[in-house]
Amino acid sequence: MTFAWKAAGLSYNRYLTIAGRAVRRSLKDDKRIAAERRGNLDVRFSKWQGGKQGEAKNLADAPTSAATETSA
Repeated sequence: MTFAWKAAGLSYNRYLTIAGRAVRRSLKDDKRIAAERRGNLDVRFSKWQGGKQGEAKNLADAPTSAATETSA
């Protein structure tokens, strides 16, 4: 038996993101606002080169920063 999210071509993390968003949107306004604030993430990453940590970048900006690094 295949899970529905797997058959749809989603990863488990993506499935959880979609399900969580659907639940948050179904709540009443006061509860929904508080739940949406908890749903926001601020993830940062940094590239290590030669044993030294590079500049920490926001993951949401990663596609634009990767494009500027490859063009430079």
